[in-house]
Amino acid sequence: MLLPPQSVSLDEFSVAVPTFIRYPTLRKLAERVQRETLNTVTGSIVPDSYQRSHSARLLDSLYQTPIADASVLVAITHERHPKLLLTLRAAHMNSHAGEVSCAGGKHERGDGNNVVTALREACEETALPPNKVQLLGQLPIQTSKSGMSVRPIVALIAPDLILVPEPGEISRIFWADFESLVTQPTVEYAVEYAMQDEKATILTPSWQVDGETVWGLTGRVIASLLETGFDRQLEWYYRIQDTRL
Repeated sequence: MLLPPQSVSLDEFSVAVPTFIRYPTLRKLAERVQRETLNTVTGSIVPDSYQRSHSARLLDSLYQTPIADASVLVAITHERHPKLLLTLRAAHMNSHAGEVSCAGGKHERGDGNNVVTALREACEETALPPNKVQLLGQLPIQTSKSGMSVRPIVALIAPDLILVPEPGEISRIFWADFESLVTQPTVEYAVEYAMQDEKATILTPSWQVDGETVWGLTGRVIASLLETGFDRQLEWYYRIQDTRL
C-alpha cells in the first residue's frame, strides 16, 4: 500500500498530552519521552500547564531534529493494558530478513522529517493511518548493523485499529504486552554470524514475544524506551561465545 508523500503533513499531527492520558503507565511514559524530546532539541522544559504551547513545541522539536537515514514507529496501544506493535520482516527481504522490527524504513527525499518517514513507512507496511497516531516524542538515535542511523518515533494508537501486513515486506503483525517488557528479564540469544572466513556465535540479550525472538536493533530501541520511561537499565551487549572448553 503506497502512501503519497503529500498525504502526511507535520501540521496535521496529533500530540498525546500527558494530562489527558488516563492510564498511569502510559502517562508516565508520555511525560518522560516528551521531556527528553524537548530537552534534546531546545534545552528547556515547557510546563505542562501550557498544553497548546507544549504540543506546538513538541512538534517543533521533532521537526528540527536532524534527519536520520531511517525512522521506525514505536506504536503503543492506548488502553489499560497496553501493547507494543511489532512486525516480522519477510524472509525474502535483502536486509534483516525474518527478523522482528518496529514498522519503519528509510527516509525519502519528500518526507521532510523523521516523523513523516516513520508514519509513511508504518502505513505502507501495516496500513496504519497516520491520522490515527498520537505522537509522544522520540528516542535517541540507534545504529543498525549496516551502519544506518535510525530514529525511533514513539506514539499511541487506538487498540481496535485493523492493521494489515504488506506481504512484500512483512510476514506478520503481532503484539508485545508492554507492561511485561517493563518488568520481565531478558533472555540470552545466540546468533550465528559469518566473520571473514569463519563463523562465530554471538550472544546478546533478547525478549521472547508470541513465539518470536526480539533482539538486535529492535531490542535496543525497546531497551532505550524502558530506560527513558521507567529508569530500567539494561546492559545491551554483543559477545562472541567462547567455544573453548
